[in-house]
Amino acid sequence: MFKQLLLPLAALAFVVAGTSISAAQTKASDISPELQQRVEVMLRSKADFPPASTIGLSKRGPSEIPGFDTLDAHFSSALTGESGNLSLLISKDGTRVAQFTSYDIASDPRTKVSAEGRPSRGGLEDAPVLIVGFDDLECPYCAKLHQELFPALTNRYKDQVRIVYQSFPSEGHPWAMRAAVDTDCLADESSPAYWAAVDEMHAHAAEYGGAGRKLAVAEQQIDTEVEEQGRRFHVDEDKLQACIHKQDTAPEKASLVIGQHLGVTKTPTLFVNGVKFDGAVPITFVFDLVDNALRAEGKTPPPREDSAQPAVVFPPAQSH
Repeated sequence: MFKQLLLPLAALAFVVAGTSISAAQTKASDISPELQQRVEVMLRSKADFPPASTIGLSKRGPSEIPGFDTLDAHFSSALTGESGNLSLLISKDGTRVAQFTSYDIASDPRTKVSAEGRPSRGGLEDAPVLIVGFDDLECPYCAKLHQELFPALTNRYKDQVRIVYQSFPSEGHPWAMRAAVDTDCLADESSPAYWAAVDEMHAHAAEYGGAGRKLAVAEQQIDTEVEEQGRRFHVDEDKLQACIHKQDTAPEKASLVIGQHLGVTKTPTLFVNGVKFDGAVPITFVFDLVDNALRAEGKTPPPREDSAQPAVVFPPAQSH
């Protein structure tokens, strides 16, 4: 248990120095020296502490777990200066030590991933299912998902599903940031224009840069595509041109931070009412997630006819 739950400590990979609990650190009048010794032996066998670490135990306190008290262990190393605390539980009879983590699940799962201010397709803002995708316009796996999964979702669920993209351009994709900035310039002016540009870029990503895959050529092609979609949807041309010229990456960097806080490490990564998935999945798996999300919202999913659905299996997600 401790080798798994104390991973940040174990990851220090230090050789343990067998120093005893110091009397100065031990403040617990209700913890006998014999109990202190047993707890220390267990801790040192389950986690790697910095060299020459001393371990002190706090006074036992009330716990929400029946039959257990709280107990904090503090460790510090005079050699490295490193220190830290471990939150433990100890049984009332002093025979067992455990760790317990409580998670707050009171909030609406749909609010876990922000869609605020992003263009959407499919259902309206109050659609029962929100799908947020972290997308890289230069990612070939994102293109495959975009072209095959989302049409299947909108055909099956109609306006029950709202789809939103957050930008997650990879540093390994030279023109991904340019594409994200340019399409977001369109998003500020017209949601349909944004999606039209995204559709085109995912459909023709392999062609950008020409035969030599030249970055300058790719960026010019991206600018041209966005400008054409802007004219098609009658957006303010001066505003669009100014935005493209400015190349403000702040919104994209903010989106990257949002994704990183949510544990996004690769594209495509999707959240279905807060449920995260990425990598290679059959389309029936995605349908299962959406059906479950609908039921959780008190809605009845459409009848399943999986045999009539395309057997889409997506390749592994692209690491960021």
